[in-house]
Amino acid sequence: MPVSVTRTTITTTTTSSSSTIVGSPRALTQPLGLLRLLQLISTCVAFSMVASVNAWTGPMGNWAMFTWCFCFAVTLVILIVELGGLQARFPLSWRNFPITFACYAALFCLSSSIIYPTTYVQFMAHGRSRDYAIVATTFSCVACLAYATEVAWTRARPGEITGYMATVPGLLKVFETFVACIIFAFISEPFLYQHKPALEWCVAVYAICFILAAVTILLNLGDCTNMLPIPFPTFLSGLALVSVLLYATAIVLWPLYQFDQRYNGYPRRASDASCTYTHTPHSVCFWDRRLAVAILTGINLLAYVSDLVYSTRLVFVKV
Repeated sequence: MPVSVTRTTITTTTTSSSSTIVGSPRALTQPLGLLRLLQLISTCVAFSMVASVNAWTGPMGNWAMFTWCFCFAVTLVILIVELGGLQARFPLSWRNFPITFACYAALFCLSSSIIYPTTYVQFMAHGRSRDYAIVATTFSCVACLAYATEVAWTRARPGEITGYMATVPGLLKVFETFVACIIFAFISEPFLYQHKPALEWCVAVYAICFILAAVTILLNLGDCTNMLPIPFPTFLSGLALVSVLLYATAIVLWPLYQFDQRYNGYPRRASDASCTYTHTPHSVCFWDRRLAVAILTGINLLAYVSDLVYSTRLVFVKV
């Protein structure tokens, strides 16, 4: 959905089949093209270093390897499309896809740059494998900065005609779904919430809000916002309000039932047997997972509140 961004309004416009193609084969010689080459090289070096010494055992190592390989593959596709001038034939909206991916890639690489060294590299013995893993972490940080720079360069500016995903609310949708994915990773053990209806409700909240935000992103990537039975701006405002209300319940219930002894919670880390010093490396104990989910719930609630503020302040005018 192309939008024209001003200081306080977003004006939607329709896209015809004769729209100007964004980008050209010469794009690779421009700053943005060179930045994408840096992204490609950085992610390639990161996963190559780790793969060459097989330093990616366990869930955290697997996550880092997936992140670098995924970002490398999609960045390569974007460069090929730009080089061949194939934007018009690309199945997704080219106004929305590159910045959406860049935002996800920045968050993925950021998470890997933090999780991989803290849960994996520090447990490695000094030697060639550890040195390669440190190099991979360094290039992961470089890739994160490169993707974040692309987001900063290509996000919506006042007076520009751009896609919804390049606006602040669109980027917040990406952030919200990413945080939800991290929450799902931490609650992958059903033991953390089963047999407690309040905690099961929290898991349902995470899933419902993730699905709604993901649907919004997919509608914009597929240029399908006109298929909604209600105006898209109304859908955005309603989505933000519902998500805020749902997360407001989760931010109360999750810590209450996880850390309060009255509800069989664990108020101290030492009270959780899985958090002893003999726990398996490259894993996160249950108490740490509970705390991480509580923190991430608060972060996502703030993101949804910001989304709601932007959705209510912006004026959408159809052309």
